[in-house]
Amino acid sequence: MKWTFSGSAFWLAALAALPMSVYAQKTTAEGIAEYRAMLADGNPAELYEAKGEGLWKQARGPKNASLEKCDLGKGPGVVKGAFVELPRFFSDTGRVQDLESRLLTCMEQQQGFSAAEIAKTNFGSGEQKTIESLVAYISGESRDMKFNLPQKHAQEKLMYEVGKKVFYLRGGPYDFSCASCHGEDNKRVRLQDLPNLTRQPGASTGFGSWPAYRVSSGDLWSMQRRLNDCYRQQRFPFPGYASDATIALGVFMGVNSKGGVSIAPALKR
Repeated sequence: MKWTFSGSAFWLAALAALPMSVYAQKTTAEGIAEYRAMLADGNPAELYEAKGEGLWKQARGPKNASLEKCDLGKGPGVVKGAFVELPRFFSDTGRVQDLESRLLTCMEQQQGFSAAEIAKTNFGSGEQKTIESLVAYISGESRDMKFNLPQKHAQEKLMYEVGKKVFYLRGGPYDFSCASCHGEDNKRVRLQDLPNLTRQPGASTGFGSWPAYRVSSGDLWSMQRRLNDCYRQQRFPFPGYASDATIALGVFMGVNSKGGVSIAPALKR
């Protein structure tokens, strides 16, 4: 018997003959998202959050005081909702500050630590390690809240424009800028999607997930350490800890994240 197929019938038969594994194939992004979802229930960042809460309430430093009177922008001691409104202008210091630089101020003024000495410490050690745990706790208290950075003060508006300039500044041996990786949609390096930080939803996807626990390094990274590593990959000199350059970048990314939801502290590869 001789079988004949119309064009459409032929392709239906061919598809039916394909192994089920073809249908089960995932994109790289879907695979990574599934991997993160499997680990999310046991995100080690929770351990840093718990440690950070203890450090917030613990009397420490030369003045033997806690940080419970630290004003993060919502009033002395108020933590909930502060993270999604930082960086912002603080009248007591006369400057725009992100979370790390604001914690430096509180640790110096209330606990008696030297902010300059902490800023010189290597990432992941000493009081900078303390700050990363504090950042995990404070960011966790704003989880699922929407970013709404203030832009009323002249200094806040200025820092946004400075952050924009820094974001697009090209230089170094590879002539890179932040925008080289994060200035367009649908970019990827190796297996990692690169969110577009200039607009939603990419801005909050990127900015709103730091601090984060990095599986590859087995440690929690704050935004300061994340930006420091970006500069390393650009072959730029490292910025100073809590410098105006990194704070301005935080303002730029944070304002662009308006309306997006914070998932920090998140989980990264």
